[in-house]
Amino acid sequence: MSDVLSYRPKAGEIPTSPGVYRFSDASGRVLYVGKAKNLRQRLSNYFAPLRSLHERTRRMVTSAAKVDWTVVGSDIEALQLEYTWIKEFDPPFNVKFRDDKTYPYLCVTLGEESPRVMVTRNHKIRGARYFGPYPKIWAVHETMDLMVKAFPIRTCNDTNYKRAMQTGKPCFAGQIGKCGGPCSGRVTIAEHRERVNDFVSFLAGGDRRFVTEFTAKMKQASAELDFENAARYRDTLLSLEAVLEKSAMVLRDSLDADVFGVVHDELSAAVHQFMVRGGRIRGVMSWTVDKELELSTGELVDGLLQRVYASADRVDIPREIIVPELPEDVSEMESVLAERRGAKVRIKTPQRGEKAALMQTAQINAAGTLKLYKTRRTADFAARSQALADIQEAIGMDQAPLRIECYDASHLQGTNIVASMVVFEDGLPRKDQYRRFNVAESTDDTDSLYQVLSRRLAYLNEPEEPVLEAALAAGLDESTGAGTDAEALALASEIVAKPKKFAYPPQLLIVDGGQPQVAAAKRALEDSGQTGIQLAGIAKRLEELWLPDSDYPVILPRNSEALFLIQRLRDEAHRFAITHQRSRRKRDITTILGEIPGLGPARISALLKHFGSVTRLREADAVAISEVPGVGETLAETIVSTLAAPRET
Repeated sequence: MSDVLSYRPKAGEIPTSPGVYRFSDASGRVLYVGKAKNLRQRLSNYFAPLRSLHERTRRMVTSAAKVDWTVVGSDIEALQLEYTWIKEFDPPFNVKFRDDKTYPYLCVTLGEESPRVMVTRNHKIRGARYFGPYPKIWAVHETMDLMVKAFPIRTCNDTNYKRAMQTGKPCFAGQIGKCGGPCSGRVTIAEHRERVNDFVSFLAGGDRRFVTEFTAKMKQASAELDFENAARYRDTLLSLEAVLEKSAMVLRDSLDADVFGVVHDELSAAVHQFMVRGGRIRGVMSWTVDKELELSTGELVDGLLQRVYASADRVDIPREIIVPELPEDVSEMESVLAERRGAKVRIKTPQRGEKAALMQTAQINAAGTLKLYKTRRTADFAARSQALADIQEAIGMDQAPLRIECYDASHLQGTNIVASMVVFEDGLPRKDQYRRFNVAESTDDTDSLYQVLSRRLAYLNEPEEPVLEAALAAGLDESTGAGTDAEALALASEIVAKPKKFAYPPQLLIVDGGQPQVAAAKRALEDSGQTGIQLAGIAKRLEELWLPDSDYPVILPRNSEALFLIQRLRDEAHRFAITHQRSRRKRDITTILGEIPGLGPARISALLKHFGSVTRLREADAVAISEVPGVGETLAETIVSTLAAPRET
């Protein structure tokens, strides 16, 4: 393959103005749309030598047959045109956020003569005002019931409403006290419209005003001995307070903001949104996306804001948008949103305080969404089967790897060297067969992997368990399983009850790393005399599988089930190794400190809490350590000398 793309335009042909560009294939299909403040500078990044490009970018530019661009007058126009083209052409390499489900909304049909409130998943009713989305359908029904008690408005459908208005007989919902519209015969259309406006204002964030008003009315009615109306106002207040309790106060009452948490890895991303109105969380939503190109958090935020606000109504755009990282064109995005909203819009990344805490909560929820997305995808039997078949084909195996073992080594600056072994069978983790390894001495990661694999593979070379030999010697018939005496039968039962450690060899053995790690694993396989086990290494960027004695890696298709399974294997092995290493470090330092006379659990806890980490405790002198409550100068000097002394291994 040539290192220069045939359709690459000359540098002088590309303008330096802001604009929008699009890559297309030979059939004219648009593959990718992007914007740039300087077209020449941006496009030059795509036409760098192919070997220097990221794998996903390389795949996009080699799939394309031409690139076009359109010059615009400003960065804001570039932003608007980019969204228009993405919506029109639906390019496969642009990020696409997908709702993980269809959310229910509380909808008020303000465009009708007599607006009604209802629960719906249809977000395209003309003239309607939406509240939510709500995470569960029962939550929105519960909120609607409470709100109708406080602000009785119409809940019946259009057919019942028209019949009631024509006949003068209240609708069925009105007869049982569930509808407060004009069709109930209790209010006029004008009075009903006022109630609807109050209903909408309360949910939009005017909480305090209504609570104050109804409290004053209740007290006045009580003072006038109008206990019937006082009780009605009391019930209204109770309903309002119940609604408020369901949307916790998170920030000051005046805050209107959308808070986004974004978490992503090499293959996928997840987004969680909190909609804060009047200081309360009024709705939540989440999305997932399979990443086609390598995208930073800022680039994901850019695409996300276009996705959320490109066609949003004015009332759905808040004063503040809180994100984990600002996009490159943040000022242009603010200008576009401010024009659409009719007021100023700020996009910001808080560093401290309540807003930062709320964004951190959104991040935690986004991480949970991403984990759930991966778990559900892994649990799909058809997807797992396809993944194993794709791996078999990609690396040229005779059969699908029904048992895969993945190894990862971890250390802390050359100390506390550990390794992990995770096992997947039929595409699912077998946690009962996970193993941890401690490595006493090692020169580097490759040596650590060699030692660990040599120890693991040695079990495959062991003869049958000594207990089996004893059973055979005692008279167990190996061909029929029939025993000649009670001893043979007892020993045979013990064999069944205690299966051999590392009993089954893997069809595929994976190590975390590239060619050096694969070479070390191959050496361990050869030294152990094992054959029939396929070996591969996962490169750091996770798009590449390195096979033994191969100069070029195997590139798995983007977003394939095979790559998804490989990623989960790598993540599990890494997590398992890190967890073991941390527990060892904590146990080691606790053991060392526990050996010091006069230093009990309470003082050990106080020391670690004061210094924050073992490293800082080791670096501290006796004077600093003696500042910890309960630790005197003599004890502090003993701690320093103990931690400074070399440990025997």
